[in-house]
Amino acid sequence: MEAAANKVVSIIYELRKNNENGEVVETLSQDNPMTFIMGSGNLLPKFEEHLQGLTAGQSFKFTISSEEGYGPIQENAIVDVPISIFEVDGKTDTNLLQLGNVIPMMDREGRRLNGLVKSVDNETVTMDFNHPMAGVALHFTGEVTEVREATEEELEHGHIHQGCGCSGGGCEDGSCSTDNAEGSCGCDNNDCSSEKSDHSKGGCGCGSHEHEHSH
Repeated sequence: MEAAANKVVSIIYELRKNNENGEVVETLSQDNPMTFIMGSGNLLPKFEEHLQGLTAGQSFKFTISSEEGYGPIQENAIVDVPISIFEVDGKTDTNLLQLGNVIPMMDREGRRLNGLVKSVDNETVTMDFNHPMAGVALHFTGEVTEVREATEEELEHGHIHQGCGCSGGGCEDGSCSTDNAEGSCGCDNNDCSSEKSDHSKGGCGCGSHEHEHSH
């Protein structure tokens, strides 16, 4: 059976930045394959295009340009937000505001965004809301491990009913690692507030010390 629209496809792969000699970003093995419904709209179109027609056991190698992947780095997605939005009971969470930490946040329209802490001073935090792979070509090397028919229920719901079904590298909306991370923060005019939620250990290499904040 060939990988095609409405088929459930499982793959393993190694994802590197830019080319086959680039930094390894993600590796999926036989015990943790990526499984998804082709044509469900959850993956980068170019990613699915390269898998079209492959069968179980076939290998693949391809590169997706940054323009066809997560786009260029957007300077307007790097913003300063008031440090006060990270206060809990009047105290700033200094453990959270470590350089390189990724903090789940929410804009005024309710969209979830992940922000990378780039710098911190007494009044502001500079955060980068670009997708982690923005401006980077994606080089995939892997193998199709299974192709099967999707059930009616899976097609109705638009996702599979076993496993995660998605990983960081090929997900158009950044599922599992970054929700709705399409390069725009939407945090204008310092119109931000914060509510602390429980710590989470969300997967797919998203970062550490996660809270969720709204603004």
